[in-house]
Amino acid sequence: MPLSDLTITPLADDIAFGNRVAGLGWHNINDEDTRAQLRQLFIERGVLVFENMEPTPKMQLELSKVFGPLKDHPTKNVPRASGDMLGVIDMHSRPREDLGHDHGLTIFNGRKVYSFLPWHFDHSYNDELNYAGVLRAVIAAPVDGRTGFADGIDIYNKMDAGVRAKIENINAIYTLDVRLTQMRFGRYFQSFGDLEHERANTKEAEVFPRAIHPMIWQRPTGEKVAHFCGFSAVGLENHEDPAGEALFEEALQEMYRAITPYWHKWNTTDMLIWDNHRVLHAVEGCDPKYERQMHRTTIKGDYNLGRFEHGKKIGEVQREVAPLLLPA
Repeated sequence: MPLSDLTITPLADDIAFGNRVAGLGWHNINDEDTRAQLRQLFIERGVLVFENMEPTPKMQLELSKVFGPLKDHPTKNVPRASGDMLGVIDMHSRPREDLGHDHGLTIFNGRKVYSFLPWHFDHSYNDELNYAGVLRAVIAAPVDGRTGFADGIDIYNKMDAGVRAKIENINAIYTLDVRLTQMRFGRYFQSFGDLEHERANTKEAEVFPRAIHPMIWQRPTGEKVAHFCGFSAVGLENHEDPAGEALFEEALQEMYRAITPYWHKWNTTDMLIWDNHRVLHAVEGCDPKYERQMHRTTIKGDYNLGRFEHGKKIGEVQREVAPLLLPA
């Protein structure tokens, strides 16, 4: 069944990337021509929002497999969905009963919110990036709770040429420590304590090697991509000094200025895929009195530009981390 049987529209009039896709379901998702054309559309556009999908884990898994094999999360402390949903990450923010204090909350845009995440790309702390992620809202917050996406190709083209030139051949260093209270660069929020899942990785982070990724890279199709973030970052390779810290902060602030984001308001029948090699994402958070539950699948496919510091390999890393994951 040809792709023309689907309805393809832009995400928004002012967004240079992404498409909405309507009309995909069990009647055509296994058609090989349709799957191949969806993969090509994804390469070109970076974000696809599939509307009016059957809101089930089975459909999410099938949609994910259109774009590649599934990959499990590299750290064991991240919650998984139950059942036979291999590689499905469960991100569940339950309503806060202790509304009298601010622990775990973030001030963003002048409001105290829960489940906030700053601009980042997934698995920055690993030598291997995943190709893509697929999200769906199991429970959507009635107010806010949007997920933002920003295209690295668009960011690169809009960044000041002088700042861009300074980081053209610079690598950034990332760690497994993803606590918002420890974020050193590019902060645009105020945080009050760390959430349990953020603290859970601290033992692994003590021995997990630092990962190195380029701040700018070029796709096989020719476009250059600005691809860096302050989340879990500790500095610039061979430049961990005041001048390097100032350059990293300058680059992040220029990136924020250049971002033209798409903010997705979730329906439980939406499924969204984004290119993790190209697109940054963020979560605006929501009022702590609301419940929000997201399921994410992860697609394998590295860009082969990341590495661990000191030449460490993933097998060696796993052996070093394993003792920390055993019950006390």
